[in-house]
Amino acid sequence: MEQPLVRKVRVKNELGLHTRPATLIVKLLQDSKSEVLFSYKKETINAKSILSILILAAPKNAHITIQVKGVDALATMERLIESFENGFGERESVSE
Repeated sequence: MEQPLVRKVRVKNELGLHTRPATLIVKLLQDSKSEVLFSYKKETINAKSILSILILAAPKNAHITIQVKGVDALATMERLIESFENGFGERESVSE
């Protein structure tokens, strides 16, 4: 059984993981063949579901653990990390 890739990322968006980034995450993952889970506090959700991401209610600076398991896990993880790093294109949220 293959081991999932696991990475921690920080939410940089001013409004946290709200509807816009949640939509972008789901779009980014729609072609992925891997299983993708986000964990925040005691919740673990399927990251391919907008509703699940919104239910996480991760605010700005929250640390989310991403688990990716499957044939395209590495590419999927890289795209996710890049998206979190650039604040999902919300430029004003990237400033530290």
